[in-house]
Amino acid sequence: MDTKAYWIAFNRVPGIGPVRLAALIEACGDIGAAWRASISQMQAARLDRRTIELFLEARRTIDLAVELQRTVDAGVEVLTWEDATYPESLRTVDGAPPVLYVRGRIVSQDEWAIAVVGTRHASSYGREVARVLGAALAQAGVTVVSGLALGIDTVAHHAALDAGGRTLAVLGSGVDQIYPPQNRGLAQAIAAQGALVSEYALGTRPDASNFPPRNRIISGLSRGVIIVEAGERSGALITARFAAEQGRELFAVPGSILSPGSAGCNTLIQQGAAPLLTIDDVLEQLNMSSIVDHQDVRQSVPADPAEAALLTHLSHEPSHVDDLVRMTAMTPSQVSSLLALMELTGLVRQVGVMTYMRA
Repeated sequence: MDTKAYWIAFNRVPGIGPVRLAALIEACGDIGAAWRASISQMQAARLDRRTIELFLEARRTIDLAVELQRTVDAGVEVLTWEDATYPESLRTVDGAPPVLYVRGRIVSQDEWAIAVVGTRHASSYGREVARVLGAALAQAGVTVVSGLALGIDTVAHHAALDAGGRTLAVLGSGVDQIYPPQNRGLAQAIAAQGALVSEYALGTRPDASNFPPRNRIISGLSRGVIIVEAGERSGALITARFAAEQGRELFAVPGSILSPGSAGCNTLIQQGAAPLLTIDDVLEQLNMSSIVDHQDVRQSVPADPAEAALLTHLSHEPSHVDDLVRMTAMTPSQVSSLLALMELTGLVRQVGVMTYMRA
């Protein structure tokens, strides 16, 4: 059985969240053993009686293979704590979701992400600020993270897409249950040029109780959070609180003291959030002014140890394969195979018969 099936199944068990699942895995050894846990192991993981009953019921009724196939049929990628592709920025926060359902793709570029959130009842001022910020961030190579809600979120997503950038939408429902329905077209565009992300199982309908917890994922995926416009009771302030708890930089756009829609932002600034006056305030504070340079450095250091070793013997002067074989003590076939892969990823280029140099 694919281990992803166990993760998906646990995500459907009421009462077993990140803390209890981590305790079960620790008590049992791995995710598969946790699914088959004995009563004594459940008790060792401090599951209460009601949760144990719900867990036992889930084991009787959940078909692991069916649940796994459901995600495949939906074209949804499942990322778990075990996956190297699980976003590192999110992995380190308290309450990181054990499972992420992704429609679209999360890529390495998304490590440079900023959340842009705000009220659903945006003013013309708030909409214009969100449009300018979303576009400017995308043009700077920053991924824009938001929540697909009406108002500020919608404007920020559209602006990033229109600028040719990437954007991630974190949902308070399953990625197959788009809310609000007015944003179904936007959600489709985001999946094609970024990703829809949720911790909620496929089929989960939007519910008011789902939205506050999802805000920790919005901030967790981001290096900083911008609150564009928010009243005193805006849900965006929940994201601001998570950002502070997670050690993320928090920015607030100042507004008129006469506008109720700016009261939340102005209060955040009064409490210590950085006032955002230009996009440079964010990029400079987070050392993101030269993201292209950061990405070039990352791409120039291969993840594969063999590629990295071979690259140390290559320069901007041509090197023959025979010389590389001698210097690396690798076989000719190994060197040729690695060079072919590195040429595809842009690390090296062939400049003659069996002759290569750094790109």
